[in-house]
Amino acid sequence: MVVRDAGAEPVRIGVVGAGRIGTSHARLLAERVPPAELVAVADPRPGAAVALAGPLGARALTDPAQLLAADDVDAVVITASTEAHADLVEAAAAAGKAVFCEKPAGLSLADVDRGIAATDRAGVPFQVGFNRRFDRGFAAARAAVDAGLVGTPQLMRSVTRDPGLANPTAVPPWTVFRLTLIHDVDTLLWLNPGAEPVSVYAVADALVAPDFKDTGLLDTAVVVIRFDNGAIATAEASFSAAYGYDVRGEVFGSAGMVTTGDAARSSLVRYDAAGRHADTVRSDVELFADAYTAELAEFCAAVREGRAPAVTGHDARRALAVALACIESVRTGLPVAPATGPTPAAPR
Repeated sequence: MVVRDAGAEPVRIGVVGAGRIGTSHARLLAERVPPAELVAVADPRPGAAVALAGPLGARALTDPAQLLAADDVDAVVITASTEAHADLVEAAAAAGKAVFCEKPAGLSLADVDRGIAATDRAGVPFQVGFNRRFDRGFAAARAAVDAGLVGTPQLMRSVTRDPGLANPTAVPPWTVFRLTLIHDVDTLLWLNPGAEPVSVYAVADALVAPDFKDTGLLDTAVVVIRFDNGAIATAEASFSAAYGYDVRGEVFGSAGMVTTGDAARSSLVRYDAAGRHADTVRSDVELFADAYTAELAEFCAAVREGRAPAVTGHDARRALAVALACIESVRTGLPVAPATGPTPAAPR
């Protein structure tokens, strides 16, 4: 938790997008991030901004352009629909606002490049929301890797299992890679510092909601990534974890191993005649509440200090390059080398 500097003015923040993650971020900014002041929420859907902003003491706007033009907004947190991310990052930078954007920062490498270029031109911080880096367990795993406690990484693993699909028709194509496994990809890249991915092989299917496979929904996937330092990593995702929201990571190396992640709500385990029982969390905003808080606090610190944040647009670009390679691998059935240059368009 960040302690407020009594001599510093708060970072005045506007949130664009009042959906599920926007609601979580707005509440954390208003209630748990001392360096932040939630000034406004913008969402074009009737009533959405009012319902979120009102109880938090912020003003509600229906046009994001109004928020970007506001003189009392120093920074913008973008939690709008994914396809709007790149344009909003560019517009926010042009307005001189520091930018925090939920992942992915665009649907193509060209989109992310636009955001990087725009924020560089404006000289404003640009942070992307890879929250696992700010989770205590994952951060401790990275510290162990940095300290050489696992030696040279050899085998790595990242897991994301979501409790379910409330509405399969609302899931855009390739979501399992662009929005879900992109977190695992970033985690694996981050936990193998200094190494670059050279080959990606992915398989995916509709095992949870097979009736929707023809619409492009893939709900189960496994990825294998080979790195130039010899490490082999796997990432898996499923939208059918009946027991709760499950996120885990592992690095096995020449000198040892670290593991992190637990779906348990607390360390309490209950035993009775039916067996052993542990309560589990049901969503990312519950499991990663502290991590979300910490990443937003880091964003505020970067804005105050006029520096690059801990997670940059370039980090977002690396993760997206691997996610796009996953999509191409599923299409071709072959290993794919992640792109290093910009791409003109995202796969559909």
